[in-house]
Amino acid sequence: MRNVYAELAEALRTRRPVVLVTVIDGPGTGAKLLIMAEGERFGSLGDETLDERVGRDALGALAAGLTGVRHYGRHGEPAQTELTVFVESFTAPRRMIIFGAVDFAAALSQAATLLKYSVTVCDARPIFATRARFPQADEVVVDWPHRLLARIGPSLTTRDAVCVLTHDAKFDVPAIVAALGTEVGYLGVMGSRNTHRDRLERLRAEGVSPESLERLHAPVGLDIGALTPEETAISICAEIIAERAGLDIVRPLRQLSTPIHH
Repeated sequence: MRNVYAELAEALRTRRPVVLVTVIDGPGTGAKLLIMAEGERFGSLGDETLDERVGRDALGALAAGLTGVRHYGRHGEPAQTELTVFVESFTAPRRMIIFGAVDFAAALSQAATLLKYSVTVCDARPIFATRARFPQADEVVVDWPHRLLARIGPSLTTRDAVCVLTHDAKFDVPAIVAALGTEVGYLGVMGSRNTHRDRLERLRAEGVSPESLERLHAPVGLDIGALTPEETAISICAEIIAERAGLDIVRPLRQLSTPIHH
């Protein structure tokens, strides 16, 4: 048990995603199983088959950032109630990767930080991608977008967001193609409708499928009448929240009779 707590403390210190499973009712009450996002385990629920089956479900909960109670049979059989476990996910902060060191990126970085995102701003131009211009960002990277995604892409999840704010095909097309190769949950692309139509043609020429193009939120943001970079940042973050809630149509709460909280 000491190893479980020590490993949990180290994972929290280094901000590594980890999930802790505790038996709260049934055989082995109090037993704990700690699972790292990469699959490494510490402790046991008392049965190897149980560890395997519950561990698989726990990793799914971790990927979705979910915490809650689950029920199993003695050996991990689903839809049984011999055993009750508490699955507690300790996830890393959601990540937002912003491509393009422009004024909109500074405003979006600030808004995303308010929403507890870990923000990375990336641009290949060192004169623009500076810490002084983006003090709110957790990380400012001078590199080509597709090269950054080649390094970090495998770690992005459906909880994360990529926002492409450039208007230059040599930047945004490779960035979008690379982002579409990840599991990122939100992919927003800035630009006018004419710019986006031209961009779509370039992406098709790169072999991007129609199904993949459907993942793009472009033009980026909700239609709230935004004009300034700060207002645009709010519209982008509002779209991300609505997307996470599964809302296709967004209306004022005063026009609705449904529960306020989804």
